[in-house]
Amino acid sequence: MLIAPFVICMLKVHDPAVGTSMRYAALIIFLIMAFSDAYDGYIARKEKQTTKLGSFLDPMADKLLMTCACILLSVNKTAIDGFRLPPTVVVLIIGKDLFLAMGFLTLYFVTTEIKLSPVGIGRFATALQLTMVAAILIAPDASRVFEWWIWFLRFLWWSAACTAIIATLLYTNSGSKYLEEFEKTIDSQ
Repeated sequence: MLIAPFVICMLKVHDPAVGTSMRYAALIIFLIMAFSDAYDGYIARKEKQTTKLGSFLDPMADKLLMTCACILLSVNKTAIDGFRLPPTVVVLIIGKDLFLAMGFLTLYFVTTEIKLSPVGIGRFATALQLTMVAAILIAPDASRVFEWWIWFLRFLWWSAACTAIIATLLYTNSGSKYLEEFEKTIDSQ
């Protein structure tokens, strides 16, 4: 529910009438979403209250948030001045999500089963992407204190891109193995 206010704040990030307040508001909203997502997932696993619907909706919400954030941080109108997210990073992050969504749908249509098996690198990729967005949003302030901040951001950008590639490869491998096992089961029946 907070994605819409986040997007609205980002769309006004360069509005001279509001100064930097919209960037700060976007950062606060983003951090609330990131921490509540992590807390919700932790509680669901700890209390063993995970559901198939939650297992589907939570990553979808994460992907929607990251898609919006990445696009907004890479477009000149809404990018943070001096800290624009490289389009290549955006393509790799969003491309991973689109590719995996197509793979999920393909597996579902072939097997008529929902198979969601998050891997550690996928969670790490999400955490890295969330950190990257927050670091970009605080970059104008942090770079005044830490002159190495731009190098830190570049490290986050390309680390997020690399983990997106690795996660795609691992999920593709997992999906392929699942499909092979499914086909063997069908053939043996």
